[in-house]
Amino acid sequence: MWLLLLVNLASKVAAILVVGAAPGAALGLWLLGDALVAYHVFVPRAQGLARMHRRFTTARREVWLTIDDGPDPQDTPQILALLAAHGAHATFFVIGENAGRHPALIRAITAAGHEVAHHTHTHPLVWFWCATPGRVTRELDTALATLRATGVTPTRFRPPAGIKNLWLASALRARGLTGIGWSARGLERWPGDASVVATRVLRGLSPGAILLLHEGPAVPAGIRVEAIRLVLERLDEQGYHCVVPGAEQLED
Repeated sequence: MWLLLLVNLASKVAAILVVGAAPGAALGLWLLGDALVAYHVFVPRAQGLARMHRRFTTARREVWLTIDDGPDPQDTPQILALLAAHGAHATFFVIGENAGRHPALIRAITAAGHEVAHHTHTHPLVWFWCATPGRVTRELDTALATLRATGVTPTRFRPPAGIKNLWLASALRARGLTGIGWSARGLERWPGDASVVATRVLRGLSPGAILLLHEGPAVPAGIRVEAIRLVLERLDEQGYHCVVPGAEQLED
């Protein structure tokens, strides 16, 4: 993080030094540092502000299925039944507010042998990138307290839409949370039906992939659960197993 901030500062200083002789170049230099920081804030694969693991190491035909935005009283029980039918394990990146409303679903997820992970307390998609240290703390700690009340202490975290924050890396370290990204996602809100979503998330499939899908009312009705069902079926057809990797298996 500090290297990015120093580069940003250096670009501002350089812009001030050349503004009299080359105003166009000065404007470019001024914006360059801001663009670099914005890239690492908003682009999920960027690692400059907070490390987000995007793959895991395995010698087998294994992938990591991750499901964001639950728990949801309509979707979660159906997803758990699908996972059981396919002998699959997954990580549910849950929103703290949802967990507080449906603690029995959190216990059902863990009882079925799946992992519950942290996806902020309120899913602040619009403002998370510019949140103050205090707001980041509240998003992390309120969800942690909510999940601990259900008997879960998460060790993994995914920010909303993969958006980072200047204060995120240090906040995660202080709480023993590891950032998890993805290597492929379904993009359920883009045009297409459940089959298109499944094709999208499985495009370029290879061992060690981290797959991102969603549950809950933000997903179109025709895609909810059905896309996960199709993904599980297609993984079975290709001889892949859904596993939850250990910390030692994580890659960038």
